[in-house]
Amino acid sequence: MSGAAHKRLLSLSVVAITSAAVGFVLSSGLDMTRPSHAAHPAASAATALAAAAPTPAATGLGYPDFATLAEKVTPAVLYVETEEKITGEKMRKFHEEIDPFFFFNPNRPKKEMGAGSGVFISTDGLALTNNHVVDGADVIRVRLANSQDAIPAKVVGRDPATDLAVIRVDGKGPFTALPLGDSDALRVGEWVMAVGSPLGFSHTVTVGVVSAKNRSLGLSDATSSFENFIQTDAAINRGNSGGPLVNLRGEIIGINTLINAAGQNIGFAVPSNTAKAVIPQLKEKGKVVRGYLGVKIQNVDQKKQEAFGLPTAQGAFVSEVSKDTPAAKAGLKEGDTVVAVNGTPVKDTRQLIDRVSAMLPGQKVDLDVIRDGKHRTITVTLSERPDSSSEDQSSTARDDSPQSKLGLQVEELSARTRRQLEIPTDVEGVIVSDVTTLSPADEQGFRQGDVVMRVNSAEISSVQDFRKAISGLRSGALVKFYVYRPQADQKSFIIVRMP
Repeated sequence: MSGAAHKRLLSLSVVAITSAAVGFVLSSGLDMTRPSHAAHPAASAATALAAAAPTPAATGLGYPDFATLAEKVTPAVLYVETEEKITGEKMRKFHEEIDPFFFFNPNRPKKEMGAGSGVFISTDGLALTNNHVVDGADVIRVRLANSQDAIPAKVVGRDPATDLAVIRVDGKGPFTALPLGDSDALRVGEWVMAVGSPLGFSHTVTVGVVSAKNRSLGLSDATSSFENFIQTDAAINRGNSGGPLVNLRGEIIGINTLINAAGQNIGFAVPSNTAKAVIPQLKEKGKVVRGYLGVKIQNVDQKKQEAFGLPTAQGAFVSEVSKDTPAAKAGLKEGDTVVAVNGTPVKDTRQLIDRVSAMLPGQKVDLDVIRDGKHRTITVTLSERPDSSSEDQSSTARDDSPQSKLGLQVEELSARTRRQLEIPTDVEGVIVSDVTTLSPADEQGFRQGDVVMRVNSAEISSVQDFRKAISGLRSGALVKFYVYRPQADQKSFIIVRMP
């Protein structure tokens, strides 16, 4: 469902390797689906291979036979290399602090190298990886286990919401593939294995257990509705992105995506059932189209249950209905609690999101709601969920706004920008996209690419936070901007007097 969520509950970094530094942060994310659990049709051949392979047996010490499992899984894992052309326009936007005697020839663009992991899900060369591994890539190559040959690959489809992508690997098959398992059947404490290319060490195997399920990390507005991560203590590092997390049967039960940079062995994977839900559309359309209501929802707690006269704590409580959305047009109101979709009970917000997102735009859905203690049915015609990744996140200040007077234009700190400027995972804020010549900000030394982390005592994590922080400042007031400068890897205060 739509709605802004607070960014960052944890200090998280995406586990991809890029250029000189080896990683990038997933700060914006993605509109995600969770819904169906239908088996992935392209995995049938892989399922047959898995069935023929021996199931890892317990060793004499009581541990699983990880060696046999690794032999089975590793041939299906890819080392993914990417190249992105950095044009003159990009260079001018993000690197205006280069030596004035250095001249960039726009006809000879620079290249940015990146790397991650992937896994074959069908023997004909279809593979699954993370969206952030291949996003923006002009060239994709993969390397198989025990081979130095680089094989070309191309993107079939991407879904920023779930951070999943499907690529097709050229070359002569059949390739070794793994089946997609049932991530819902996972138990906390169950053994798992992660395979990938952490820090460039191709086809590295680590083992651990499922530490937790259904983790929501609040990465961004775009992803918050769909976050449902598997947490594991199997060691995951930058470069594991896109690689498989497998169970002892050699089934993919997750795609490794994130780490908590502040901890040790706290990693997160996108569940395989999420992948099952999006793969068919990625193969057919190249993107995922989702049904959309246009509401913000919350789980029902004891206070809501008592205050709104609800019989149980089951359902999804509607806290806001956006204007001109399907929900608003159908008559859904704040304070309603959705308890069923097309007659099927809804336990919590997760189930409502999954079921609506699994439907197509234009489809009619009957929502059973409780309003003022009474049951009623509201029929909603779904629209297409907006693609927040394509929305203009930039700040367009009016001439008389405080932001315009300062001479600063800022944008959301996206995952791609964080990767390009190699901004550390502990830096949160908005990025300066333009500084007006001879403005107060220009005179005090603001530069394009600076990250504004704090305005006076207000922590900044979005453009909205920035605008709010400066909106009430009076003329003549001194404003303390706490800024991180990527080029110098340095944090400092820039003090500007409000005009």
